[in-house]
Amino acid sequence: MSRAYAEVIGDPIAQSKSPAIHGFWLAKLGIQADYRACHVTPEGLAEYLASRRGDPLWRGCNVTMPHKQAVMELVGRIAPPAASIGAVNTVLPNDGGALTGTNTDASGFLEPLKADLAETHYYRMARIMGTGGAARAIITALAGHGFTLVVAGRDPGKARALLAELAPKGEHHAIPLSHFADPTDFAFDDREGCLDLVINASSLGMTGQPPLPFDWSHAPPGSIAYDIVTAPLDTPFLQGARAKGHRTIDGLSMLIGQAAAAFEHFFGAAPPREHDAELRALLTQ
Repeated sequence: MSRAYAEVIGDPIAQSKSPAIHGFWLAKLGIQADYRACHVTPEGLAEYLASRRGDPLWRGCNVTMPHKQAVMELVGRIAPPAASIGAVNTVLPNDGGALTGTNTDASGFLEPLKADLAETHYYRMARIMGTGGAARAIITALAGHGFTLVVAGRDPGKARALLAELAPKGEHHAIPLSHFADPTDFAFDDREGCLDLVINASSLGMTGQPPLPFDWSHAPPGSIAYDIVTAPLDTPFLQGARAKGHRTIDGLSMLIGQAAAAFEHFFGAAPPREHDAELRALLTQ
């Protein structure tokens, strides 16, 4: 019997944990539907969407690298989260075959920081490595929570353009990624009452990619290290942070958070988050 289904698309896609996440929630809720991974190349993106928009069983797709911006030109409507971020990570079908692009990355990224953001700080700073689609969501999210941003990319001009587009207010900084590779003897001031984030928003450290060149002398005491990479889950970036005594947040936190919002769009039910510990165990075994 044919069943409703949703998908995750990307190039590559074999490493995606999204099918395991959504499949776990579908099973827990007893929903008779599927969630699949589909390898879609940049050249095949338009054809993929054309083939799915007429399928009554298709509930939509999550979009991962490298399609988050290219897909915006192929959907009929961009929902407000995606419009402000300038990237789409979820495509949903509408009546009549139209498609809507939205974004759940920003809310997913912020989810494990909720307790920190609920506190009052006299200063908040985030050092963000990366200038791709995920970085766009992170810049937008943190600019809305009073952070001073330092965005580092291989091309600092691109980082500067992102800040001008996504965080035009505030004194933010764009620098080359290489700035963080070498040690510094900068003497940080008393950071009590501050919230400092150091974020790998790039694919560096992912399986098959070189590690992120970051020397932890650039991180103030008490910084939180956050890596969005999920394969491997424990990256050299996070290992280095723990060695220096920093709290760490791994890529599963953002992945599960953004998947939860997408799941509701696809299947019309809230995922059973009371089983998060079991889900994490499944994803890391």
